[in-house]
Amino acid sequence: MVDRSFGDAFLAELYDALNPWGPGDDFYLDLVMSADSVLDVGCGTGRLLRRARQAGHSGRLTGLDPAAAMLVQGRRGTREVEWVLGDLRCTAWREEFDLVVMTGHAFQELLGDEDVRLSLTAVRESLRPDGEFVFDTRNPGARAWESWTPERIHEVRGPDGDVVRVWHEALTPVRGERVAFTETFDGPRWDVPQVSRSTIRFLGVDTLDRFLGEAGLVVGQRYGDWGRGPFTGASPEIISVVRRTG
Repeated sequence: MVDRSFGDAFLAELYDALNPWGPGDDFYLDLVMSADSVLDVGCGTGRLLRRARQAGHSGRLTGLDPAAAMLVQGRRGTREVEWVLGDLRCTAWREEFDLVVMTGHAFQELLGDEDVRLSLTAVRESLRPDGEFVFDTRNPGARAWESWTPERIHEVRGPDGDVVRVWHEALTPVRGERVAFTETFDGPRWDVPQVSRSTIRFLGVDTLDRFLGEAGLVVGQRYGDWGRGPFTGASPEIISVVRRTG
């Protein structure tokens, strides 16, 4: 099921304002610009692929996302990208991409073991023999959810000009690897605040590597931040650059 914050047309219009372009986007853009064919899994509004096309990428760019409202934003930005509604479980690409990416912690939305296995298998099948899969997850050791409190409010201006206030709240107790949280939107558009509830999964490197190995994938490089610093237990990110084995 698509979270309300992704599936609602108005909230989808707010997404890029709530998540401004940053170092992580620059990291992925460099990779995309050096690959002839790219699949962006969980592409959201398609901001990365749109920017790549604007920067002169002339090859194949494909964005995959299960939220139609997000893909509407992508199509509004450009028709020169292949926008696909769905997820990796309903695709059948065979050795078609030089690069597959999952940005913005999209990997953490794979909650079940079978979801992870099916998705990684689909990624491997879609990669050309010398292709790369690059994705990021939050490092569970950094305990990012502890900063998701109602006191940390973001304000953005919506497409109608009104100011929208947004905050997150982690729901406790944290249950193993899974963290449930709410995202609340408040503004003149609504009589009462709108609340979206989500759950994401925090996997450590040992578990990640076990799943990757089962799917026939192996980590070539791993970083702990967007400056390509080495991964440590205190790193905020787990950024993995992965290749096919064999």
